[in-house]
Amino acid sequence: MFVVRCQDKPGHQQIRLDNRPAHLAFLNAHLDALVLAGPLLSDDRQAMIGSLLVFDIADRAALETVLAADPYAQAGLFEQVTVTPFKKVLP
Repeated sequence: MFVVRCQDKPGHQQIRLDNRPAHLAFLNAHLDALVLAGPLLSDDRQAMIGSLLVFDIADRAALETVLAADPYAQAGLFEQVTVTPFKKVLP
């Protein structure tokens, strides 16, 4: 399992909004491996500033292939992407 934290580039809110339908369709096509997904929000909760994804997927190489196909990634939305292996314990 992997936790993926994606931080948007500053000033790229419109790119996020323009690509959101394709991004959601992409995530829906990967529900077999997707544990959870959602936007990261600004402190005032008024703007989406990134994404948090958890994938239950075989290995890092397979995950990288999936992430590269994300419409957000292809549109150049992210300033930084951090991938961390994760072990679910609870619940």
